[in-house]
Amino acid sequence: MSQAIGIDLGTTYSAVSVLSETGQPTILMNQDGDNLTPSVVFFQSFDGKDEPLVGIQAKNLAASQPENVVQYVKRQIGNPNWKFDSPSDVVYGAEEISAIILKRLKEGAENALGEEVKDAVITVPAYFDDARRTATKHAGEIAGLNVLRVLNEPTAAALAYGISSEKNETVLVYDLGGGTFDVTLMKINNGEFDVIGTDGDRNLGGFDFDNVLSMIIAEKMEAQGAEDIYTDEKITAVLREKAESVKRSLTTVEQTNVFVDYRGKNYKIPVTRSEFEEVSKSLMNRTEELLDDVMEESGLAWSEVDRVLLIGGSTRMPMVHKKLEEKFGRQITYSINPDEAVAQGAAIQAALEMAKKGEGSEVLRELSGKVNVSDVTSQALGVIALSNNVRKNSVIIPKNAKVPNKYSGTFYTRTDNQENVLVEVTQGDDEDLEFVTIIGESLIKLPGTWPARTPLKVTFHYDVDQTVFVELHDESNNLLGTFEIERQANMNQGELEQASRRIRELTID
Repeated sequence: MSQAIGIDLGTTYSAVSVLSETGQPTILMNQDGDNLTPSVVFFQSFDGKDEPLVGIQAKNLAASQPENVVQYVKRQIGNPNWKFDSPSDVVYGAEEISAIILKRLKEGAENALGEEVKDAVITVPAYFDDARRTATKHAGEIAGLNVLRVLNEPTAAALAYGISSEKNETVLVYDLGGGTFDVTLMKINNGEFDVIGTDGDRNLGGFDFDNVLSMIIAEKMEAQGAEDIYTDEKITAVLREKAESVKRSLTTVEQTNVFVDYRGKNYKIPVTRSEFEEVSKSLMNRTEELLDDVMEESGLAWSEVDRVLLIGGSTRMPMVHKKLEEKFGRQITYSINPDEAVAQGAAIQAALEMAKKGEGSEVLRELSGKVNVSDVTSQALGVIALSNNVRKNSVIIPKNAKVPNKYSGTFYTRTDNQENVLVEVTQGDDEDLEFVTIIGESLIKLPGTWPARTPLKVTFHYDVDQTVFVELHDESNNLLGTFEIERQANMNQGELEQASRRIRELTID
């Protein structure tokens, strides 16, 4: 019986973990002997065929051959318009690039465990919408994995923190990763993990801090006579790589020097922590706004928060600690490894999913009966309704509503003897349809004998896997129709199978 693994598919780095028979999560070393794998793919071509490199080798080639490298693909997952043309003239979507990374992680886990790996839990930012969650699941399937569940990263981190002992705490998870930011508030009570609220920004992370640092370096190089920096793709890649290194250095020192060789001239660029923090103010303000929103919506005061969990490598920046300590009123320390906790939590969830099927050790099956995770919706769901003859979004399930659960709203027929009604399901909490997404619809037949303004009740059933079932009832609670919201996907079954064959045939190093 093969073991199920947990995968933290990160924007900049990924990790894999497995739960031991005694219930302890362990990070699996990759093929290079490291616990973290850069989420970078370098495409090389031999005899007209792609042979991608994944991980540290790919990252080391990013600056010298940026045109053949894909980085930060997690930011594009679920975007049907994003494509990458390989040197062999093969066009890959974001799901396929992610699948290449996942296949490499899967093979590394198999090497470490000495057995085939089939089942996995893959994590995503809490604020990912339905399309991005589905795309992540599809990436796993293309890589040859049976995806047991797509789990929110902050929830995974909290599992890793709270599974080992009987805790009764209100915990704030501050997750600043390479490309995304999440903040989640939850209560942990003796194996019960109850998410109170979550918010985030899928386009805010360490990558953006690296960018502002690279701008500092570029401006100082220009002051020393460098030209055409912003139009040179290779030097841009070099500066981003240098910026990542500078960011790490400035966590422990107040000033460091950057050495750059550009067009035959050597540049020595001093960068201070204060300079970095000054240009990063707008980024930190964005995290603070989301932090304040979650606290306000929860109705809790900072004095009621027992612990702050720091997740993601970018939380090592002193400005993050300073900001949180101002809010928290106490010193912030690391309770868990910020780079490994998400993968470890995913491994716990993977083992719990297998235990539900009666698989795994007796210890794990016993553990599954003691652990329960109650999550919330990251996006509001509603229907389109007429208000003063204007089509508007009407929210039925608000953001941060408990799941699984059911929610209802009452609406009215428009005309006498109306014969049907179109139920259009939306994702988003804005009234303006321009800022929401229609994720499903169904035309439901009516008796055709009712007067105008006859009430109709729309009920959403929302399960733990974020599947939504929609029911329409009349005022006597008679069922008129029902349908399931198909998860948003960029790829149909045929395209998935084709992509799986293509990725399966690749030699990935």
